[in-house]
Amino acid sequence: MSRTHVLVIGEALVDIVHRSDGRIDEAPGGSPANVALALGRLGDSPRLLTQLGDDAHGRRVREWLEESNVEIVAAPAPRTATATAHLDASGSARYEFDITWALSRATGVPADGVSIVHTGSIAALLAPGADAVRSILTALRESSLITYDPNVRPALLPDRDRARRDVESFVALADLVKASDEDLAWLYPGSDPLEIAWAWLKTGPAVVVVTTGAGGAFAVSRQGVAHVRGHRVDVVDTVGAGDTFMSALIHGLLQTGLSGATARDGLRSIGTEAVTSLLALSAQAAAITVSRPGADPPRLAELLAAPLSH
Repeated sequence: MSRTHVLVIGEALVDIVHRSDGRIDEAPGGSPANVALALGRLGDSPRLLTQLGDDAHGRRVREWLEESNVEIVAAPAPRTATATAHLDASGSARYEFDITWALSRATGVPADGVSIVHTGSIAALLAPGADAVRSILTALRESSLITYDPNVRPALLPDRDRARRDVESFVALADLVKASDEDLAWLYPGSDPLEIAWAWLKTGPAVVVVTTGAGGAFAVSRQGVAHVRGHRVDVVDTVGAGDTFMSALIHGLLQTGLSGATARDGLRSIGTEAVTSLLALSAQAAAITVSRPGADPPRLAELLAAPLSH
């Protein structure tokens, strides 16, 4: 690629989806890989730093990403990871994982031309690779904005307190954080999501976004609270919806010129109207994704088409 705006760091895998009607589908996925895919479809020149095995699943993941203009930098793995998702009648997913995440600090980090670095989910929480991810983000923060989506997977996190501390350490490194209300309910049982967002904001980020499914999303910044409603849409499944939302947030930052470390002060002073616009764009992108099966985010032309009804 001639240019790279976004470096995404994290897992790429194959989803094995058990649908409520008994069908079983296999498709490439993984939260960071989904974010990279969606950014590629939006024209944002993403690069994905990940791990892949030299196997049929790995080749399928590569083809899937390259079709959407994602540049892949992959450390070797003994086999490509899988995530088995069981969907209920509402389309919500419960996951089981077969994954080893061992990205090394010695892995070559392709940082040239990168103005935003994103990570999240398994890559930021599963040892031993999570420590390397934290080190990479710390180093790249000097030149890039950092975005983070905890996208917690409880099946891989036996120690909730440890997971909470790890998530908070990445929140403190990030400039923009996106979490779902389900993430927050697992990390902080019984707590108010808005109060958690305010608490996270005080640790370092400029903006903290919380998605609430059909209820829409809200964000807190130093200028106040922004909110958008969800879109009325027939939900096929929710796979990849949060990742699409995240990618559209990153796309919006790029489109408004908020990228690179020099934009950090500008992001800290962003107004609620601008944040609302970011949320609206992201909610529209996520609504398109949930209206069709699997992690199938929209291309830019679809996203710029007439907005869906609220």
